[in-house]
Amino acid sequence: MTPFSESNPAPTRTRFHASGLAKNVRRHAAYLLASGLVAAAVSAAPSIYPTGTTLYDPARAYNSFVLFTGGDNVARLIDMNGNPVHEWKDAASHSTLIDPAVNGGKLGHVFVTLETAEGQGTSLVPGQINRRIAKTIGELDWEGKTVWRFGEKAPGGAAQQHHDWARLPNGNTVVLANRVHPIKGFKQPQVLDDVIYEVNPAGEVVWRWVASEHLQAFGFTPAELKLVRNAPIADYLHVNNLKVVGPNRWFAAGDKRFAPGNLLFDSRNANFIAIIDRKSGKIVWRLGPHYADATLEGQLPRQVPRPVDQISAQHDAHIIPEDLPGAGNLLVFDNQGVAGYPPAAVPRTGGSRVLEIDPVKNEIVWQYSGESSGEPAWSFRSTHISAARRLPNGNTFIDEGQSGRLFQVTPGGDIVWEYVNPYAKVGKDPVTGKATINRQLYRGQPVPYAWVPAGTPHSEKAVTPPDPAQFRISAAP
Repeated sequence: MTPFSESNPAPTRTRFHASGLAKNVRRHAAYLLASGLVAAAVSAAPSIYPTGTTLYDPARAYNSFVLFTGGDNVARLIDMNGNPVHEWKDAASHSTLIDPAVNGGKLGHVFVTLETAEGQGTSLVPGQINRRIAKTIGELDWEGKTVWRFGEKAPGGAAQQHHDWARLPNGNTVVLANRVHPIKGFKQPQVLDDVIYEVNPAGEVVWRWVASEHLQAFGFTPAELKLVRNAPIADYLHVNNLKVVGPNRWFAAGDKRFAPGNLLFDSRNANFIAIIDRKSGKIVWRLGPHYADATLEGQLPRQVPRPVDQISAQHDAHIIPEDLPGAGNLLVFDNQGVAGYPPAAVPRTGGSRVLEIDPVKNEIVWQYSGESSGEPAWSFRSTHISAARRLPNGNTFIDEGQSGRLFQVTPGGDIVWEYVNPYAKVGKDPVTGKATINRQLYRGQPVPYAWVPAGTPHSEKAVTPPDPAQFRISAAP
């Protein structure tokens, strides 16, 4: 994926900021149903709803900052009341905080895309006639100064980074990137392959891993591998996530598959998650691409623990860090979008899920779905992008990406904070010529207060929305 390649322009809709109690109307799922102004839940895109912080219980939420890049190419750090605290320029949508623990104690540093360019030979990607690529990526400090960059010394002179990156304890950076090249036996004359580079502080590649060199290790049957090689698109795997495994109880108990320096990634289009052994480059752990059926015509089971069932088009898989509830388990946003070789059976009226998985027993030990908040499954739905992170108090931060909704839930599914992206990507529909507004967010991230320089202000004022059944927008006089 290249910057914004998962974007799907949405019809123009009207929004307003939710800055006070009377304005905080949008509720998760069927928010304005009773008002008579809309006829569907939020996932069906009503034309009117507020943006900004729409619900906030400071006593039950984990209070922090939040980082995301809006459609205006600005990476923003906001507080829980939605107030912008700091900004950085970002030419794409993948801004990511850098942990001071692996960055020499430096506070407030982020990864961003510095410059994009027109990709070469990229007309091979259906629907991406003018595919933009990341030419240069970098690390910005709190003041916005570039303190590290990668691109000029990349193969072909362009980083071609997509989706993810991470700073390593040794000071190097792992970068998920694309490589356009022919692969023997593939239907497509050139393939949009996924590669991982380890880049040193001087911007030089010191290690690389190429996905197509490991096709036999991804768990495909011969029949499935034939489908992969004959994929109608060049982006046959679409790896959308790269994480360092990190310290964990499995490795401490002697399971070398989970070595802290190993790398975890997931393939959206092929429905699998895997761990790469950094020493050998081999796949040492994998979940998928084969799963048990999860659906009885639009209904997903919710009892836990239970064996892992059908995951499809997932994002943001990672091992929960040691100091957080659920440490050592895998947390993943299961989009339940269309993906797989052959395509997975997903519910026609179902929604997305966030799954916490024991990666040794391959059991789901916790999940969040629309039903967890007392609503239909389809009220929580993002068939592409999105993310989820465990918080220190046991809550889970969720990015419902395609609607631009960030929220926080308790272990029991209560929503204790909610925010709707007010910073849209504005464009024009190529067919109708009408203006378009797209509020999607690739990745929102919770950011601890200690990550920023001392004295950075923040607000923690409760936001209680009115009963949507009683809210009305007055008619014009």
